[in-house]
Amino acid sequence: MLFNSIDFAIFLPIVFVLYWFVTHKNLKWQNFLIVAASYLFYGWWDWRFLSLIIFSTAVDYIIGRELENEGHQIKRKVLLWISISVNLGFLGFFKYYNFFLDNFVTVFTFFDQPINPQGLNIILPVGISFYTFQTLSYTIDVYKSKLKPTRDFIAFSAFVSFFPQLVAGPIERATNLLPQFYKKRSFEYNKAVDGLRQILWGLFKKVVIADNCAEYANLIFNNSEDYSGSTLLLGALFFTFQIYCDFSGYSDIAIGTSRLFGFNLMQNFNFPYFSRDIAEFWRRWHISLSTWFRDYLYIPLGGSRGGTWMKIRNTFIIFIVSGFWHGANWTFIIWGALNALYFLPLMLTKNNRNNLDVVAKGKLIPSIKDLSYILLTFSLTVFAWIFFRAESVGHAISYISEILSPSLLSIPKLADMQNVLITIILVVCFVIIEWFGREEQYAIAKFGLKWRRPLRHAMYYVIIFTIFWFWGKEQQFIYFQF
Repeated sequence: MLFNSIDFAIFLPIVFVLYWFVTHKNLKWQNFLIVAASYLFYGWWDWRFLSLIIFSTAVDYIIGRELENEGHQIKRKVLLWISISVNLGFLGFFKYYNFFLDNFVTVFTFFDQPINPQGLNIILPVGISFYTFQTLSYTIDVYKSKLKPTRDFIAFSAFVSFFPQLVAGPIERATNLLPQFYKKRSFEYNKAVDGLRQILWGLFKKVVIADNCAEYANLIFNNSEDYSGSTLLLGALFFTFQIYCDFSGYSDIAIGTSRLFGFNLMQNFNFPYFSRDIAEFWRRWHISLSTWFRDYLYIPLGGSRGGTWMKIRNTFIIFIVSGFWHGANWTFIIWGALNALYFLPLMLTKNNRNNLDVVAKGKLIPSIKDLSYILLTFSLTVFAWIFFRAESVGHAISYISEILSPSLLSIPKLADMQNVLITIILVVCFVIIEWFGREEQYAIAKFGLKWRRPLRHAMYYVIIFTIFWFWGKEQQFIYFQF
């Protein structure tokens, strides 16, 4: 079920009414309703994959209970590795089986030993990369005694399958979200209004910006051999804003929807394209995943505590694994390695913690220095996104080669330049709004809190009108494929 669909527009009010007017007196019934609604929400794509969520939930619930009762350290490690093996085993089979098989065949063919193994037509379950990491955080935290295991299977099932963030995050920690299912929730009008406001902004990002940018990004990337370097650069810029508005738009809708039901999810994006270096970018981009890898992979590997070689090794591991998490393609691995190369000079010179505050905080415009750093970081990010979007490494190289050719100096040409210009204007307006709202959790929170009611309502009506004007494409969210 897509957030930007009629199905969800019907589903959400029904669940909201049942939640606050039918089950509100009983916490267990509220949690049970969340589980039922979440399974319905997920099963709307394919009911068969519900068994994976249910099995993963049961395994980690049982292992959590066993870890509580087991004092022997070796047996505790065995239990932990059972959880890791089950969760990553499912993820590896559904997401990476054919990737490893194809590369295995390529290696043997290279050595003149052709083989013909049997590939499988595997359908990737939606959201499997997200909910497996979420359940793993629970088991690991219980193992490390950072969290007491739950005895409430319904609450734990609700934590694993919570429909607002089930298929594309934020990837919540058990230490943050699970305890919220133990507490009685009371309806808070201001919290609900803020949630609706964030949902509205998320829909604007997705429907108005991301989907319009996607139309031209797809056209240009899929037919890159037909276009000049300037048009290809325009396509890379369109994808840059498509992926940000698509994914952060989903997160905004997920966080806003959660607030309607009395839950607080972590912020997943914090205006990353205003970053002054790549380290700041990764503190602001897909925060739930980057902090997950930091806490459960980077720090256990030794983090930055060791010598120079260990720091370099750990940096490449975390970025390459992050790239591979996104998909079974060498383009994602190169994208991760590129970001590691961007990050290394900052880490080795101990400048990776320089920009911890909001850029130009309290100011209307940034300084020349800040602006130049923002543009440099943005340019490096756009370059890396080309590998992320390309169909193959060869496609990415040819795409970049054409951008760097003399045709870069030509005027971009597309069949429908009038609508292209409208999309560019929309993106510029969006960037301006984001800039003025960069000190809040999401851009229009500032205007919703500080503007007078007539101006506030006028802004909402304009956003709603624009959403309905561009509604109808119902493009799937990009991160559903990851």
